[in-house]
Amino acid sequence: MEPVPLAYLIRRACDERGWGPSKLARELGIAAGRGPQGMSRQYARKLLAGERAPGDLWMPAVALVLGLASAEASPAGHAAPAVDTVASVLALGRSDVDRRSFLTISSGGALSFLGVPDADAIIRRVRGTPASSVRVGDGEVQAIKTMVKTLGDSAAEYGGGHVRKIARSYLIENVGPWLNGRYTAATGRALYAATSQLAHLLGWMSQDEGDDKGHQQLARHYYAHAWRLADEAGEPELAATALRGLAVQSIGLGPRHRAEAFALAERTMNYASHLDDPRARAYYESTFAEAAALDGDHRSATKALSSSQTYIERTAGTPPGESWASHFSIGRWAYASGMILAKMGDLTAAQEHLHQAMDAYGLDRRRTRANVLGNLGEIHLRQGDLDGALMVWTEFLDCAEGVQSVRVRDAAEDMRVRLARYSHDSTARELAERAGRLLAP
Repeated sequence: MEPVPLAYLIRRACDERGWGPSKLARELGIAAGRGPQGMSRQYARKLLAGERAPGDLWMPAVALVLGLASAEASPAGHAAPAVDTVASVLALGRSDVDRRSFLTISSGGALSFLGVPDADAIIRRVRGTPASSVRVGDGEVQAIKTMVKTLGDSAAEYGGGHVRKIARSYLIENVGPWLNGRYTAATGRALYAATSQLAHLLGWMSQDEGDDKGHQQLARHYYAHAWRLADEAGEPELAATALRGLAVQSIGLGPRHRAEAFALAERTMNYASHLDDPRARAYYESTFAEAAALDGDHRSATKALSSSQTYIERTAGTPPGESWASHFSIGRWAYASGMILAKMGDLTAAQEHLHQAMDAYGLDRRRTRANVLGNLGEIHLRQGDLDGALMVWTEFLDCAEGVQSVRVRDAAEDMRVRLARYSHDSTARELAERAGRLLAP
């Protein structure tokens, strides 16, 4: 089978968008960080005619702007064009493109978009960086970690839409020059790992900011970059966390995507099986249990949930570490397990776990508490306890005020729809009206 000419794929993608050479040149220049005039119209015309190949500089921008996966450009049996992870993640951060073509909805698309991680990427950068480039050391790595924690804390409190633009700007303006700087191999691995955390945070923020296709596919791009950066850095926990982000996103898309969610959860466990941290193991096992429950495999879900409980109980009294997974507390486990049990139809056990998450263990983040309360009110109502639902949903609305999160908005909309059946109840009417004000643009 002959490979599909890249020029043909570029022309096809431009035809679908109604773009000519001028529009193509403008979009590629912006995506590559060179501005609207960064590529000439003549160069773009040659790309369309097949007279020039994009090369290492322009290939990441071509892939992002036109939605061309390396696997699409090079069918089986032919080597895919190499895509530098650093160049690609920076192009993603700079891009403000038509997100309809970011990624297909399949798990294969999510993981094959950048091809397999490049084991030699860091060494090649260490050896090939000009001596005039900025010198990077441990201070810059620690700065990224500190910023990730600061931005993550703010997003956890007020939602993903709260500081995503700041995080995106930090990736481009601060981290970008460091990634393109001079450093040792050891510093390079630490730098890639820290950037993986930032890319994952941007994925989570994008996913939490909006449920439209553009935000969701942008999130998948960031998660895929986070996975590749972590793998190239030799950090299995970060790689597992990035894959978990993709799995959780697929779970949120519902039963139609259950096969994708299960496959991604399995890939997550391939990395997690080599970890010793019980918090991390509990974190990934609970995700696998949720994917299995969505897939209707209650036996595997119950087994994974039990394993997750065993791991999380080993962490009692021990402080969390610095990684994303090590923040998985027993309270968050109780919330996750409650939602899994609800998916499997055990509403009594689900309600018990969610009450434990709120009352016995406590959850200190406003957004997290709002999510738990929204789900808990729904479970109370499904069990026929209207008074209990109204009491919980009153606290939910108090907590949700000012939080910019699609999950919180979804919970408010769900509550409003369910309460429409109880218009005869004055408290139900009042809460439905409050939910409407919360949902107002």
